[in-house]
Amino acid sequence: MAKEDLLGTEKIWKLCLKMGIPCVLAQLVNLLYNIVDRIYIGNMADTGGYALAGLGLCAPILTLISAFSSFVSGGGAPLAAKALGENNPERAKKILNNGFVMLCVFSVVLGLTAFFAKRPLLYVIGASENTYHYAKDYLSFYLIGTLFVQLSVGLNTFLTAQGKSAMAMFGMLIGAALNIGLDPLFIFTFKMGIKGAAIATVISQLASCIFIICVLLKKNATLRLDYKYMKLDFKIMGAIFGLGLAPFVMSATESVIGFVLNGRLKHYGDKAGEGFGDLHVSSLAVLQSVMMLISVPVSGFTQGVTPVLSYNFGAKNKDRLKRAFFITVIVCWAYCSVAAVMMICFPHLFGRMFTGNAEVLKITDKYLPVFVAGMLIFGIQRACQTTFVAVTEAKISLFIAVLRKIILLVPFAFLFPLALGVGGVYWAECAADSIAATLCGTIFFFRFRKILKRLDNKTQDTANEIQ
Repeated sequence: MAKEDLLGTEKIWKLCLKMGIPCVLAQLVNLLYNIVDRIYIGNMADTGGYALAGLGLCAPILTLISAFSSFVSGGGAPLAAKALGENNPERAKKILNNGFVMLCVFSVVLGLTAFFAKRPLLYVIGASENTYHYAKDYLSFYLIGTLFVQLSVGLNTFLTAQGKSAMAMFGMLIGAALNIGLDPLFIFTFKMGIKGAAIATVISQLASCIFIICVLLKKNATLRLDYKYMKLDFKIMGAIFGLGLAPFVMSATESVIGFVLNGRLKHYGDKAGEGFGDLHVSSLAVLQSVMMLISVPVSGFTQGVTPVLSYNFGAKNKDRLKRAFFITVIVCWAYCSVAAVMMICFPHLFGRMFTGNAEVLKITDKYLPVFVAGMLIFGIQRACQTTFVAVTEAKISLFIAVLRKIILLVPFAFLFPLALGVGGVYWAECAADSIAATLCGTIFFFRFRKILKRLDNKTQDTANEIQ
């Protein structure tokens, strides 16, 4: 039995764990790219505070570039899994190969644009004379690896879509292991500082990219990179863009938020005293790193179960679709709530992972409990939004993606500080996350029943046609 066929036959709880856990590990491994860089840079002697702020300033730009891979990973992979569920492997292969071409184009355009526009972008985000040259050095070297990032992130989900979640995990593990080993070598041994961190990351991403492409070139792969399927099909590209728009917006809005939050913290921090703005920018880099310890594993699990949801939706198997969703929401909510409680109770422990700067830690200790409080119910939103993507409800998923970060958080980040000062920026994150999760769960409760009813009607129509 082909691995993708197990998506429709294996026990659902066992299948969700088998698919989800390797993807969690893969995402944790992928997280190490950012985490390891920030840990080493934040603990550099003398310059660690400013260097960490510089790295934090690069994050919105790099997040935006990486977000474009979500069109293919978040849109193309579920479509390919759905096509396999519909017993249409030819369409699935076209989706993969058209996605590959799209990723190559994204890499060239985005890499060149970011390189030549880096100075104004960094100053708009909140760079100062103290932090700009650190951000510039890291960004300039990191952009060399734009193609490797796009391909490794964008294509990895196609391994999961054909049931090879362990291979997907291993692809990310190769890069992370290299990054952990190369970071101290380039940063401290070769005395390259923040430049060394960027070079180590690029080499690591190249290794992951090579492994994933090699797996997708194998002749026995159900979804295989093949030149004859790379002829652009605008209908398929339109479908990828349509379904991938919501995951793209989810990722891209993180970039927008980076622009907004860094700018607001720099503005209100400097009002409190010279240099405080840079300290708050450094603190935000720590807080966002800590929050990734919650959001990234959940993202990994939902990435793993998305093919299960999509396949059974395509196969019109309502019972398996419902059970897969319930497992997803329970796992996501339980993990998010437990992790958030630990961070609320022990903020200093988590902050100390990323910096030894006493002033930055003082800010982190005060605001980390506030910043992550909304994560107590974030798991509900993540499970519901993932299911909307899996069942090709692109418009609703897009609305929810925009709701949390653009409709809620951006206005809150401007309004709350008017009453609360710099602390209002941190409270804005908490309020936006809580409201968005509540609204998402409510919308899903009503919409999912209609989706299941529509699925029943399609199944009945198919049965009538057979008769």
